Amino acid sequence: MHGEYKVPGGKLVVVDLDAGEGVLRDVTVAGDFFLEPDEAILSINKALEGAPSSTDAAGLAARIDAALPEGTVMYGLTSEAVGIAVRRALARATDWTDYDWQLIHEGPQPPALHMALDEVLTAEVAAGRRPPTLRVWEWGAPAVIIGSFQSLRNEVDAEGAARHGIEVVRRISGGGAMFVEPGNTITYSLSVPEALVQGLSFQDSYAYLDDWVLGALGELGIRAWYQPLNDIATDQGKIAGAAQKRVVGPGGGPGAVLHHVTMSYDIDADKMLEVLRIGREKMSDKGIKSAKKRVDPLRRQTGLAREAVIERMIESFGGRYGLCRGKVTDEELTRARELARAKFGSAEWTARVP
Repeated sequence: MHGEYKVPGGKLVVVDLDAGEGVLRDVTVAGDFFLEPDEAILSINKALEGAPSSTDAAGLAARIDAALPEGTVMYGLTSEAVGIAVRRALARATDWTDYDWQLIHEGPQPPALHMALDEVLTAEVAAGRRPPTLRVWEWGAPAVIIGSFQSLRNEVDAEGAARHGIEVVRRISGGGAMFVEPGNTITYSLSVPEALVQGLSFQDSYAYLDDWVLGALGELGIRAWYQPLNDIATDQGKIAGAAQKRVVGPGGGPGAVLHHVTMSYDIDADKMLEVLRIGREKMSDKGIKSAKKRVDPLRRQTGLAREAVIERMIESFGGRYGLCRGKVTDEELTRARELARAKFGSAEWTARVP
């Protein structure tokens, strides 16, 4: 069995092993990480040898920590990362490069249609009718997008939204509210087979699926990192937020994961505050006094036009994993439009948590 795990902000960990009679056998850990002293790698392999194959990543990490020579130094590597790589091997997880990725980047579309496209395209990936897909959104209108479980009245100032002509829609994923205006945000979705995140905890899957964009930002001169559970941050503030939804495959079989991210390119913070009810408790939890400081626009940090930032991100993804341009099929678009009308554009769905 073979498992790989790219440490967020670190190096690649590779594990090859067998699992017989419920225990790990012939374990070999490798990768492009740095480790001192040399014999520490043998200690890691020995610590994993004979471990029950049901041991979770944290338990495997504890075995490794107990076996490491005193003074061991790891760079680009952690004991937990090795444990995750083992779990991914046992789960027969796939890797980014195992797939032929498709890019969808089309013209502006209504907010409700974006919500529907996420659901439809991810279901198509789960059914095996669509390859793993990176979809870059273009917004046809300003909107507030609330999480699947958020209270509408607690999150949105209805009078402020109406005054500014801002549509309110509810997405299928959890997480917090997003304020978007055309040209002011960069939003993308990843619709990926469940096998890509096999062996990862829910939290680890966020870091794993965000890793490519951290690299893309680094190429733009922005040092960014994953901040649990679902933020991307820089030393100048939060720059993006992510959300996920798991979709079950046909007949209850292997499914797919929707992972979408909204990044702030430029933002009208005053308008945002008139539309969103950002509570004091949320702000104090993040240690920030002013809501205006919650986001840090990409425009200021890169000095590039929004279109240039998007193009550089797409190029970075394609350079890592390969990417061919595609489109939403006529059948997918028809289904999405009907779903936008019947579900995402309905008051019943939007106010399902009043």
